[in-house]
Amino acid sequence: MTVDPQAFAEAWVAAWNSRDLTQILSHYADDVVFTSPYSSRYTGDPSGRVIGKAALADYWGRALPALPDLRFTLRAVLKGVDGLAIRYHSSAAGGEVVEIVRFGPDGLVRESAAYYE
Repeated sequence: MTVDPQAFAEAWVAAWNSRDLTQILSHYADDVVFTSPYSSRYTGDPSGRVIGKAALADYWGRALPALPDLRFTLRAVLKGVDGLAIRYHSSAAGGEVVEIVRFGPDGLVRESAAYYE
């Protein structure tokens, strides 16, 4: 894996805590597939899947203003062959979250799935 897991996770959390959508999206490939049990609240898709960076921008662009106190605290980074797991505390969820990300050859996230406590 060409991505430094700790550096990626720290930059990813910092992007979320900055609430800067452009900075958040800079970590993701154009053809990303994201899955979350909460995405259907904003997308209307009961599968929880958000496909493509443009759809992700639309989803998070609506979710961020609805969560003004959102803050992530990094707890652990676990590395794999082609991705990593980021464990963090989410103020919005009120508990622990694990996000599994897989990278493409360009070092951008191609797949991501969030799992909540």
